[in-house]
Amino acid sequence: MPLPKRRHSRSRRDKRRTHWKAAAPTVSKCANCGEPKLPHRACPSCGYYRGRSVFLPREV
Repeated sequence: MPLPKRRHSRSRRDKRRTHWKAAAPTVSKCANCGEPKLPHRACPSCGYYRGRSVFLPREV
């Protein structure tokens, strides 16, 4: 099994990790209630998806 000849420095490791970034999720507006929701998913506040009721949301 091959072994690396030298250890990578912290600088080299950190330069590689500069491309790792967290992306903010895309949020759309629910057509039924207007609450923000993830696209292509049922609205968690009203339970509607594409104009139809999919589930009944829990009362908090």
